[in-house]
Amino acid sequence: MPDELLESIEIETAPNPDAAVIWMHGLGDDGRGWSEIVPSLGLPAHLAIRFVFPHAPVMPVTINNGMRMRAWYDIRQANLNERADLDGVRRSQAQVGALLAREAERGVAPLRTLLAGFSQGGAIALYAGLRVDARLAGIVALSTYLIAPERLAAEASAANRDVPIFMAHGMRDPVVAYAWAERSRDALKAGGWPLEWHAYPMEHSAVIDEIVAAGAFITRVLSDRRSKPRQ
Repeated sequence: MPDELLESIEIETAPNPDAAVIWMHGLGDDGRGWSEIVPSLGLPAHLAIRFVFPHAPVMPVTINNGMRMRAWYDIRQANLNERADLDGVRRSQAQVGALLAREAERGVAPLRTLLAGFSQGGAIALYAGLRVDARLAGIVALSTYLIAPERLAAEASAANRDVPIFMAHGMRDPVVAYAWAERSRDALKAGGWPLEWHAYPMEHSAVIDEIVAAGAFITRVLSDRRSKPRQ
């Protein structure tokens, strides 16, 4: 586990939250931008959720000529198969695991916690969420793709073999190709994961309909688990 937790922005929708969403930003961004979407999710007042928007570490990114920026892992190539630096992915997986552990220490069970993210952050949400040993409430993956799908069957945790997944993508995305998202969606469905899919006429961005749909998904998976005991 990392020695220090990632710095984060936190927003609580009500006092004494009993649920959490850990939301990872995209390449070159930080947690501030995505923290602004909370009011647009349309969450009901009865859900007391702590949103955690961590800032990724600053590192050189090969595909951007080595420029230093916030990133969850190095991107070495533009193609899907060689895109992600797996050592960096695993470091981010451990950092997300540390944030999950902190939520558990603060009284929010993994079963009441979602991992979410956009682009690189969405890739980490999928990678970490499908491998964590404790059952999560769900995963939200926006404008992103599945890292190392060929390893998933062997590495996926038994606890999250049926975790609900929300995926959304822009049909005109020039950064993370729509075909990559479709391939990732199909791999997850073939593996048996319950997956809600949305496509929008947009580029590498987000639209309000997508945010509202993600909010409805968060509401549903947390409401389904309100009566279950904490782990």
